[in-house]
Amino acid sequence: MKTIQIDSAHVLTEREVATPEPAEGEVRIRVDYVGICGSDLHYYFEGANGAFVVEEPLAPGHELSGRVDADPSGRLAAGTPVTVHPARFGADEPGLENAPHLRRGGSYLGSASTHPHTQGALSEYLVVDAGMIRVLPEGLPLQRAALAEPLAVGLHALTRVGDVTGARVLVSGAGPIGLLAAAAAKARGAASVTVVDLLPGPLSRALAIGADEALRLGVDEVPADSFDVVLECSGAAKAVSAAFVAARRQGTVAQVGMMPNEERPVNLAPAISKELSVLGVFRFVDEIDEAVRILASTPSLEAVVTHVIGTDAAEHAFDVAKDSSVSGKVLLAAWPE
Repeated sequence: MKTIQIDSAHVLTEREVATPEPAEGEVRIRVDYVGICGSDLHYYFEGANGAFVVEEPLAPGHELSGRVDADPSGRLAAGTPVTVHPARFGADEPGLENAPHLRRGGSYLGSASTHPHTQGALSEYLVVDAGMIRVLPEGLPLQRAALAEPLAVGLHALTRVGDVTGARVLVSGAGPIGLLAAAAAKARGAASVTVVDLLPGPLSRALAIGADEALRLGVDEVPADSFDVVLECSGAAKAVSAAFVAARRQGTVAQVGMMPNEERPVNLAPAISKELSVLGVFRFVDEIDEAVRILASTPSLEAVVTHVIGTDAAEHAFDVAKDSSVSGKVLLAAWPE
């Protein structure tokens, strides 16, 4: 089968490798679409994602949709449309009974955090544990289904926050994660969702997926002390400081956007004086099931996908995905059968 792997920064190679055979308890998928995530961009353009360095060829991709190709158990018929929960959780740890995604010893598709690296979905075929499979409801297109993993991240942010019914929510950053976090807030019952970003293109996409208001930084004023919940999805230090200003007294700021593992200047004074709750958000637990249901019932979320590019132009796809002024979610369409 064909696969595309990152060898090092700016080195992307298509290879022929052996087609994997599913063992008992596994399922082989014929991959249709793979979303390019921020971590994939870091691996390709920098050769590392934070502390995780590409030390051997790594097939990226943990956002995917496809069809069952082989299920040794016979439970799933060939051709069944599916997406995948990309995590294998580690062994039980005291204190993390409800947070299996934080346990040590787990793995994630398309990650250099393990040795050997955990290969991702950018291949013709992918073998995963049967428990990672999520069968798609009838009528959910495979392209839209490829958004299940990033939407689950947004839903997990709200799980961390708690009940947002009737809440005023601000989303900082209108990249794909920010857009889907905004959609998650609407689905969870927020009274209003405001999205802020530097660029007009992402803001237009925010309105298309149902945000109530879109504010352009540097042009529009973001009201201070006004939001019950702020979902910071950009990962920029200045945006974190601004989130503390925008939150109301005893409001909540959830840090969804990933940041480099290094010191960055952040103004904590508003967080202290307003007694804000500040939460970290990392991946998700089982919110992908809710994500699939939301995607099935919300066709407008297709606006998050701006480009579908074939694997024969993979390098171009990564370049497009890096430019947030022109792209939202970029999907790679797998090799034709």
